[in-house]
Amino acid sequence: MHDLRLIRDNPEAFDRGLARRGLSPMSGEILDLDARRRAAQTALQEMQARRNEASKEIGKARREGRGAQDLMAEVAGLKEGIQQTEEQERETGAALDTLLASLPNIPADDVPDGPDESGNVELRRVGEPPRLNHAVEHFELGEKLGLMDFAAGAKLSGARFTVLRGKLARLERAIGQFMLDLHVNEHGYTEVMPPLMVRDEAAFGTGQLPKFAEDLFRTTTGHWLIPTAEVPLTNLVADRILDLEDLPLRMAALTPCFRSEAGAAGKDTRGMIRQHQFWKVEMVSVTGPDQSNAEHERMTQCAETVLKRLELPFRTIALCTGDMGFSATRTYDIEVWLPGQNAYREISSCSTCGDFQARRMKARCRPRGDKNTQFVHTLNGSGVAVGRCLIAVMENFQQPNGSIIVPEALRPYMGGLDRIAADA
Repeated sequence: MHDLRLIRDNPEAFDRGLARRGLSPMSGEILDLDARRRAAQTALQEMQARRNEASKEIGKARREGRGAQDLMAEVAGLKEGIQQTEEQERETGAALDTLLASLPNIPADDVPDGPDESGNVELRRVGEPPRLNHAVEHFELGEKLGLMDFAAGAKLSGARFTVLRGKLARLERAIGQFMLDLHVNEHGYTEVMPPLMVRDEAAFGTGQLPKFAEDLFRTTTGHWLIPTAEVPLTNLVADRILDLEDLPLRMAALTPCFRSEAGAAGKDTRGMIRQHQFWKVEMVSVTGPDQSNAEHERMTQCAETVLKRLELPFRTIALCTGDMGFSATRTYDIEVWLPGQNAYREISSCSTCGDFQARRMKARCRPRGDKNTQFVHTLNGSGVAVGRCLIAVMENFQQPNGSIIVPEALRPYMGGLDRIAADA
């Protein structure tokens, strides 16, 4: 959500921010609804005050034996007017809230402008992509090993589901555990095991609802399967006032994630790049307003460390205004090198949302002993997507005979196994 006071004070700046997102000016409509709601609220206060005053005059008239019919008629009219104005105030307020909830976050000043991914800016590259004359994609490797079964996944659940077996299943589990241990033991995140289903309020708080309902799976009980652990982790501070001295809070979770992939028809139809169900380690930070920019850089470095430890080449890019997510005010994507595709592909997205989500969740902070509160800032980042990391390990460490070398960082999680082969 957006700060109405800022829009009132500088509507031109708000519209410039929306324009950077490719959207039309909205401050005029917002301020009109705001003015109508405030006018209704003022009228209500005046009518309620007059009703109370008239009621006292009626009582006084009766005590003095005077007639009070005119006053009683006035009170009846005020009662009807109050009911009508209350309805107007509710309708106008609901329209204003709906409009504000539909608008994305305003980009930070340092976010590059651009209409789509073509406007993204590369910040750095780490590692040299391996030169593999024998490079094939992960699905060919997995099927030849007999450890990646797309037909079984489709039979059980339909398209965009996969069955992993044996050492490849263990490798995916090892990757997730390695990343969670790294973030908890070395990066200072607190491990959390959150629910995998959330209520409407939680999905609204982080910006998935109402705009992106078609991207989610909903149960018959009305719960939403989480598209990322960002949703439950961030909402742990909803409706709370935190001590500023206790911030930042850093949380991490290894969970399944569920996405309908609405609008992704024809994209990555082969393999495990784009699945309805996948594992991911998610990092969430809750900070004071002055801490979030530094925390964003730190979080991105934490995600990069995963790939450095696994010796996977990657690049980090700053997303432009036309490619950022709905709730983000700035986003860095990390793209890992996939030899089978001869391309970099996204494996992590680290975003700072400013106070955008906090306003939706009513999450605040204040210094100890201070009565004044302010909204916290929230950040989220993949640390990283487990399935895509599995793909990257398979493709970057593939051997001419179709076997896969296990990166040294993962061998303790694989019982010392250093190679996955067809006979393993």
